[in-house]
Amino acid sequence: MRSGALAVTNDGRLVLARGYSWDSAPDMEAQPTSLFRIASISKPLTAAAVMQLVDRGLLSLSAPVTSIVDLGRQRDSRVHDITILQLLQHLGGWDRDRSFDPMFYDSTIRGALGISLPVRLTDIVTYMAGRQLDSAPGAGHYYSNYGYALLGRVIERITNSGYEAWLKHAILSPLGITRMRLGRSLIEDRAPGEVRYESTFTGGTVLNGSGARVPAPYGSFHFENMDAHGQWLASAVDLVRFASTFDRPNESPVLSAASIERSWAEPSVGTQNGFHCGCGWLVRPLGGGRRNTWHGGSLPGTWTLLVRRFDGLNWAVLFNQRDDPSDTRSTTYGAIDADLHAAAAAVTRWPTHDLFGEYLA
Repeated sequence: MRSGALAVTNDGRLVLARGYSWDSAPDMEAQPTSLFRIASISKPLTAAAVMQLVDRGLLSLSAPVTSIVDLGRQRDSRVHDITILQLLQHLGGWDRDRSFDPMFYDSTIRGALGISLPVRLTDIVTYMAGRQLDSAPGAGHYYSNYGYALLGRVIERITNSGYEAWLKHAILSPLGITRMRLGRSLIEDRAPGEVRYESTFTGGTVLNGSGARVPAPYGSFHFENMDAHGQWLASAVDLVRFASTFDRPNESPVLSAASIERSWAEPSVGTQNGFHCGCGWLVRPLGGGRRNTWHGGSLPGTWTLLVRRFDGLNWAVLFNQRDDPSDTRSTTYGAIDADLHAAAAAVTRWPTHDLFGEYLA
């Protein structure tokens, strides 16, 4: 890992923004505004867009997803019972641990459908229509990238707009966030200001049928299929600006106080180890109405974490590598969560400045 970034807000003010580089190569030099693949931190963004549509009266959380998006003829009729809320809370019934995550099995889907690579998201939907659910909708919590991919299609259907364009218009622009965009699979298609991703692994390309071995971050998965669950690029500054809109629910320019509160609500099932999955966020109630909320992201070449604390602190930390050859259990990056909480607890006086004007300009 040779590039990283950290941003911290306190009481809505950006008090720290840093880029970290452990290499002198120009394309490894991270700035506070450098863009990283944020992977599953994309889900809170998608959830916010869905909740905003609810605020606007354009969508109901109890609506079945198949009443909005055509998912084809389903082998399992229970798919028609899956609601928008169940997708948000990972209660749709697809268990990636018991079966597999269709967003990463392009070759399997290609073979089953008799098509050529690259597999498109529409192909994934067609393939999934022919599969049984792993459980009844609402019966258990099973983290589902596919469920969030479907929420992206709900947003497109309701708004008659592209997913990326709508989120930029309805969520990011009101917050003054202008750099965020969807990323691309290939290194030559990097966005301006985007870091270079590293991995010790290679994989067979899923972008064409050549069978070529490629660096894992650049073609071993089809990044363009992952918009609503994992395709966003953002800086650490962008992410804490987004997170800070939840700090003062009555003043948020993008969501109502009721929708923000609904985002933290505990689902009917799925609480474990003192936390649960809300609408796009993991939530740990602390008593007295206090809570910590967070989401992480992980893909070959990137590891990310966004944390919102009960005391008005938010932080985002981003890295340009996930695997660590010195740590075969891949625990090195996760250790920073406790380290950042400890570092925050050691601060006796926070700065009074606000750097958003400098880094969002």
